[in-house]
Amino acid sequence: MAFLSYPHIFMKQTDPSLATFLSFLNSLYVQSKSMAIKSFIYNPVQTHHTSIVLRSAIASRLILITLIILWRSLFSPYDTSASVNPNCLFSNTTTNHPIRLPHIASSIEDSIVWDSVYFVRIAQCGYEYEQSYAFLPLLPICISLLSRTVFEPLIPLIGHRAVLGLSGYVLNNTAFVFAALCLYRLSLIILKDPDSALRASILFCFNPASIFYSSIYSESLYSLLSIGGLYYLMSGKINFATLLLALSGSARSNGVLNAGYICFQTMHQAYDAIFLRKHAFLAVKVITAGALRCLCTFVPFIAFQAYGYYNMCLGHFPDELRAWCKARLPLLYNYIQSHYWGVGLLRYFQLKQLPNFLLASPILSLALCSIIHYVKLQPEIFFSLGFLASPEDKTSSAVLISSGVDARSNSTYFSRKLSSKIQRAEDQVLRRRKKSTKGADPITSPLENNLSYKPKHSSILLLPFVLHLGFMAVTAFFVMHVQVSTRFLSASPPLYWYASYLVVFPCNGKRWGHLIWAYCAAYILIGSLLFSNFYPFT
Repeated sequence: MAFLSYPHIFMKQTDPSLATFLSFLNSLYVQSKSMAIKSFIYNPVQTHHTSIVLRSAIASRLILITLIILWRSLFSPYDTSASVNPNCLFSNTTTNHPIRLPHIASSIEDSIVWDSVYFVRIAQCGYEYEQSYAFLPLLPICISLLSRTVFEPLIPLIGHRAVLGLSGYVLNNTAFVFAALCLYRLSLIILKDPDSALRASILFCFNPASIFYSSIYSESLYSLLSIGGLYYLMSGKINFATLLLALSGSARSNGVLNAGYICFQTMHQAYDAIFLRKHAFLAVKVITAGALRCLCTFVPFIAFQAYGYYNMCLGHFPDELRAWCKARLPLLYNYIQSHYWGVGLLRYFQLKQLPNFLLASPILSLALCSIIHYVKLQPEIFFSLGFLASPEDKTSSAVLISSGVDARSNSTYFSRKLSSKIQRAEDQVLRRRKKSTKGADPITSPLENNLSYKPKHSSILLLPFVLHLGFMAVTAFFVMHVQVSTRFLSASPPLYWYASYLVVFPCNGKRWGHLIWAYCAAYILIGSLLFSNFYPFT
């Protein structure tokens, strides 16, 4: 982690894109240390939980890497062409120098399978073919720059392509650890319960799409940027949150949907300014700032589409142009998804795809149940988009509907108030248990009474997350290749918040808790076996 401890050394050697990403990691690292010190002083429970999340995230990545190595050594891959690497079309990056550790180089290159081949190829040669534009540039850029800076001394030992693969593995596994920490911090703000935040974060560490978070896929980088951006958004640091959410749109196309969180916040701030504060100018200011921030989240994706149009359409004769180049709105990404992968509304609804629907059914069922659960708890909030929330809910959601300094002060206020609430609840349980031991009727704590307990995650703060999850689940089921749902939805925090609720408040004994952990374990074992040996899995 030298680039975290001494970022200024690497900033001078890298391009601005990597410098921005490393600066974010460094700021997150420094802030984590600072928050850990503050937590130790004011809240040792959170410090202990942060340590557990960190150890769980690291342990889960070590387990996945071990499983990948184990399955690769025990079974023969279905496709042995992973190491095939033809010369680049537009540049020659090959070297004639002999590789000193060919066995290690071969092992790393053989592990580059499925979409990892595209990411590594783009990092090495750039965007050569039309279909390669389906893979957004942030991950290849980071891999390429890391291979030419931090890991450049390893090129004579294992070769350029193996170094690219190693850079991807290190980058994604490191990003995953930080993403888990960001999820815990975000969960503290939303759930206002350290124990629930801890359970949700551990579930994320062992989520069913874990194999993709330890492979050269964009899931880890996207999760870090999106969850980190939402954490800073809910903490009141809106400008920095906008930057992270915009970068998430250059990691995965669905990153542009994160603009919905800014839109939701802007709507409530404008409503507050117009109807509560009676301040029209403030409403115009809020709407303008929100619109600009939403536009910023779209800029990286739009810029990449313009880059594709420039390379594939400009400078060609009319009879050489592809069909999408002549469209009124030439979107290369949509054309590639439809033309090369058959993505479209109801196009995957075929009898032969039934096994894939079954493969995606657990994650889609969990998403559906979490949405229904929230709607039943707070129907007035859900159907009114939070505008008809009770005064108590609006007070607890001050971070969401406030702006600037007010949001940051409210966030600090609620984080300080959290410890006192936990202590009062524990004291109340102890007093009630003492009464029951003196001969009174046994009294169960609120956490033990599933019928009367109202989860803390039923507030208005959860509403934008539920709406975002619902839109993505509908898109995954009706439009996309449905088996991708497992990893497409895996970065959605409400899934883990609801799963953590089921683990503690099951309907029948511990059945749901055992079922959730069995589901995660089975997908980790089967996924690492199939994926690493070039067999299809989600």
